[in-house]
Amino acid sequence: MKKTLVTSAILLSSTLLFGCSQSDETTKPASSQENVKQETAAESVSSNPLEEVTKQYREYAIGEIDAFVTATEEFTTAIKNGDLEKAKELYAPSRVHYERAEPIAEVFGDLDPKIDAREGDVPENEWGGYHRLEKGLWIDNTTKGYEDYADQLMKDVQLLRAKVETVEVTPDLLITGAVDLLNEVSTSKVTGEEDRYSHTDLYDFLANVEGAEKIYQLLKPALDEKDSDLSKLISEQFSILYSLLDEHKQGDGFVSYTELTKDDVKELSQAIDALAEPLSQIGIVVEGV
Repeated sequence: MKKTLVTSAILLSSTLLFGCSQSDETTKPASSQENVKQETAAESVSSNPLEEVTKQYREYAIGEIDAFVTATEEFTTAIKNGDLEKAKELYAPSRVHYERAEPIAEVFGDLDPKIDAREGDVPENEWGGYHRLEKGLWIDNTTKGYEDYADQLMKDVQLLRAKVETVEVTPDLLITGAVDLLNEVSTSKVTGEEDRYSHTDLYDFLANVEGAEKIYQLLKPALDEKDSDLSKLISEQFSILYSLLDEHKQGDGFVSYTELTKDDVKELSQAIDALAEPLSQIGIVVEGV
């Protein structure tokens, strides 16, 4: 009888152990499937590197707009305080933040003319913003009577900062934005039309190029993988353009655009064209990344 009980106990123990083993085995596939799901989800998130690029560019653009708000406040305060020389000193450095982030800033078609319209771009009674103040500072050589324009500019810039949070940055916006920045240079900066009263065009020129280069740098890993020769060519053309701009540096800024010779302007124009052509191919190359 004792032997029978022992045998039964052994059998029961074996059964329990086998059952536990079976239970462990049945849970493994579920755990494994969960891991597969998590890995698949992670791959899905990282499968489109351009999503991370657009996120990084959005952060860059918002950072520039933040700096633009601060710089504009200092500029407009100088005008309202009647400090003519200080306002002239701050004019060009303030604008570079806007020029770098122009692909984002120009999304708001109602605000861009208020902030950046040149004389003749809009009806005279609607003309305000930076260039209206530029004319007051350099042509009228005064801040008097421009206080209201300064206040309105500050309001428009603050509204831009609030609205920029709603912008959806897409790969298309980046790719077209880089080329548009260079087109901006070739159509208004290199001709001296942008800052026609202060002749500080080279500040805007550099800022547009820097904005375009930022987009290129963010897209560069994908471009290197798809077409390293094109990426190298673009990098070389940026270097050439920066070298040309360095020739016109004066301290922390630039010489007046009126000091450039026809040959200087032609050289800069050709360098812009030489960069714009390969840069315009980025969209085709990185398509489908």
